[in-house]
Amino acid sequence: MSIEQQLRDDLITAMKARDSATLNAVRSVRAEVDAAKSAPGFSGEVDDGLYVKTIATYVKRITKSKAEYDNIGERGADHSRKLAFEIEYLTRFLPEVLDEDATRALVERVIAEIGADAHTPVGRVIGAVMQSGESVDGALVNRLVNEALVD
Repeated sequence: MSIEQQLRDDLITAMKARDSATLNAVRSVRAEVDAAKSAPGFSGEVDDGLYVKTIATYVKRITKSKAEYDNIGERGADHSRKLAFEIEYLTRFLPEVLDEDATRALVERVIAEIGADAHTPVGRVIGAVMQSGESVDGALVNRLVNEALVD
């Protein structure tokens, strides 16, 4: 079943159950996909690839927003809970991201493959890791590459 169809089914189920949290999450993703489709230069297909890319971007953005709401304390707690639900709901559509140990192993492998050392530009190594085909957290890759090249 495509992500689009799954979201449509979830939307119908949420409407029947009066589940406003799921309704908001699905509607937000649909609005993000609509915006991506109408963006200048878009000429691709509306497929699972577009949905995964759009959901990943949206989840990254709301994760940052959630952190900001967490920082303001009790005033932001309600919004933070809503965003936490959306993040949890939407991550099931995203590929599994490598954990820190697996990412560290990938960084070490890429460093060995390209023969990087302390004089190698960090961006070259990060780029190689990001293009490895693995699903990784960019901020974690950045930190691990910097640690590895300094040592």
